[in-house]
Amino acid sequence: MEVIRDLSQFPRLYNAVVTSGTFDGVHVGHQKILKRLRENAIQMNGKSVVITFWPHPRHVLANDTRNLVFLLTTIEERIELLRRFEVDYLLIIPFTPQFANLSSSEFISEVLIKTIGTKKLVIGYDHRFGKNREGSFDYLKDNATELGFEVEEIPREDVDHVGVSSTKIRKALEAGDIETANKYLGYFYRLTGTVSEGDKLGRTLGFPTANLEITEPLKLIPAHGVYAVQGNVNGQKLKGMLNIGMRPTVGGLKQTIETHFFDFNQDIYHQELQLELIARLRNEQKFSGLDALKAQLQQDEIAARKILKA
Repeated sequence: MEVIRDLSQFPRLYNAVVTSGTFDGVHVGHQKILKRLRENAIQMNGKSVVITFWPHPRHVLANDTRNLVFLLTTIEERIELLRRFEVDYLLIIPFTPQFANLSSSEFISEVLIKTIGTKKLVIGYDHRFGKNREGSFDYLKDNATELGFEVEEIPREDVDHVGVSSTKIRKALEAGDIETANKYLGYFYRLTGTVSEGDKLGRTLGFPTANLEITEPLKLIPAHGVYAVQGNVNGQKLKGMLNIGMRPTVGGLKQTIETHFFDFNQDIYHQELQLELIARLRNEQKFSGLDALKAQLQQDEIAARKILKA
């Protein structure tokens, strides 16, 4: 998959089959669209193109912070997920106030036709585009001959029967329901960042931890609690347990994301770490002291190992 972040650098294609959207999460509903995109490209002997936007349009258009949306995927995570679907081109359009002011007809003529050379557009039901979301499937369908490309809409029933939306996934994660979120995503929810140095309290308890620093401030962090996780650092696969929370037993003042990896004792400070959240073990809680905390961590390890082995 070729990733292009500048409209002026996109090569004009013949028989381009295109879809457009935010694709935050690349969940199972999105995956239906991507599968159909690929099928069309093969049938037409053309190239598949996904258009997405960064930053998230809501972050640009929001008139106050209450309208911001927390992200299921950073742009790098989104790129990695889209690679799985054998997309030929990913066009990442910088979503600026100027771009937001493009009318639907300008988006069609400047991006879909002049820049890409679209021959078929595949979109999900109720997909809108252009300034104030004025563009619609009906408009595209009614003007397909004049525009010079076909339009295919993925029917509502084909997407809705899986009962998924980015909003539902966010709510599940915020409630700590990682199993439901993973089901809707079609993969394990991910947290990606850099390992930083902490206060090394875990070592004194026999549970050294890797502290994850996530640079994307609007990445959605699931509910506080303890999770069974899989990790990947430098291509090395690891298994462990993750605590997200305030560390109330030791008077923590800020949220931390700390992972203890089983049977692992290497220095990975300042390295990139990707976590996949498999299952939630329990809520975060305050213990009477470090001995009680250590005893619970031992029980957590037993539970996490059992889940990860299965």
